[in-house]
Amino acid sequence: MNPTVKDGRKTIRVIIAEDQGMVLGALAALLEIEGDISVVGRARNGKDALREVLAQKPDVFITDIEMPEMTGLDVAAELKRRRSGTRVIILTTFARAGYLRRALESGASGYLLKDMRAEQLADAVRRVQQGLRVVDPELATEAWGDPDPLTDRERQVLRLAAEGSSSGDIAVHLNLSEGTVRNYLSEAISKLGASNRIEAARIARAKGWL
Repeated sequence: MNPTVKDGRKTIRVIIAEDQGMVLGALAALLEIEGDISVVGRARNGKDALREVLAQKPDVFITDIEMPEMTGLDVAAELKRRRSGTRVIILTTFARAGYLRRALESGASGYLLKDMRAEQLADAVRRVQQGLRVVDPELATEAWGDPDPLTDRERQVLRLAAEGSSSGDIAVHLNLSEGTVRNYLSEAISKLGASNRIEAARIARAKGWL
C-alpha cells in the first residue's frame, strides 16, 4: 500500500462509500481532522467504491450497506474473494443482527452504527487497521441468535423481486432460466413462512437477511 504523509507522519489511508452526499462529506471532514487519518477517496455507489479500493489499495474502507449498483456487503465479499489487504468497516443505520452476521461472513472487520461519536469512529479505524475487530457491543450479543435461512442466490432473486422485477427480468439479469428463478423464489417464500414474494422480502429485510 502506498504510504500517505500528513502533518509529517505516515497516516492511515481511508476510502469512504456513502450514497448520501451530505453524510459522505461529513464523514470525510470528521476523519480528516484526525492527524493520523487521511481520506484518499470517496464513492457514491458500490461499483465505484470497489473500483476505487482496488485502484488505491487503502488501509481501511468504510462503507454503508444500502448503495446503488452494489451493496456494501457485496463490495466487502468481493474484496474478500480477491484477497484484498484493505480492511472493511460497515457503518450503517441498520441495527440488525442479520446484517452484522452477513457483514462478518463477508470479511468485514468492523460493524458500527452511524449514531456513534466521531472519536469512536476514528478509534475504530485505528483498531481495524491494526488487525482488530470492532463491532457494536449491543449487536454482538444477539448476532447469532436467529440464523439466516437464505442462500446467496435466493437472496439475490428475492431482492430483485422486491424491487419489482418480474421472473423473466430476474432470469435475464442473473443468467438463469425462468423456471429456476421461480424455484428460488418458492424456496425463499417457504423458508420464511411467507405467503408471497412481497411478504417474504418484508420478513427478510426486517431480519437483516436481505
